[in-house]
Amino acid sequence: MDTPGEDQDPQGPALHSLDARSLRGLAHPLRMRLLNVLRRNGPATASQLAARLGESSGATSYHLRQLATYGFVEDAPEHGKGRERWWRAVHQGVRFDDALLRDRDPEVRGAADLFLHEVANQHTQEISTWLGTGDDWSEDWRRASDLSDWTLRLTPDLADELIHRMHDLVESYRARTPAPGTPGSEQVRVHTHAFPTRTE
Repeated sequence: MDTPGEDQDPQGPALHSLDARSLRGLAHPLRMRLLNVLRRNGPATASQLAARLGESSGATSYHLRQLATYGFVEDAPEHGKGRERWWRAVHQGVRFDDALLRDRDPEVRGAADLFLHEVANQHTQEISTWLGTGDDWSEDWRRASDLSDWTLRLTPDLADELIHRMHDLVESYRARTPAPGTPGSEQVRVHTHAFPTRTE
């Protein structure tokens, strides 16, 4: 599973493949939120991030340092003014290996489970935010939004093929990304969820 940062230059840093060590460093709700904000909005200070996320600057500062320890964020000194420390995301996104859910170490399995649940929580929050703020957007953008779902009968191989084809289609639009400042362009969040369900 890839969870790239949508606003990054497609020629920028590659996705980071999570391993047992880095997963432990990332699998925390606030750390994941901090990293997402840095990816989508660019460099910021701990104080700016605290104000945006409704947290204390002490908490954001601590978790930013932890993210730096595990290689997810780094200093952005070119943005610094005075003594404030600026941070930026190192990678476009992360790649999650399902094998982490089957790791022999229960702490790794627990971190993998927390990570996936937090991804799902963030998706839910983003959809709720869109539904609550849709009237703030133009008619063109409201018409260009989508909340759809389908039920298909597939084998695991067909489901895997469908997932990869959806991912490839989304990635193909990175090459068509408008230049920064192009009138009418905005960041667009695209979620894909595919999973089996049992009928009664």
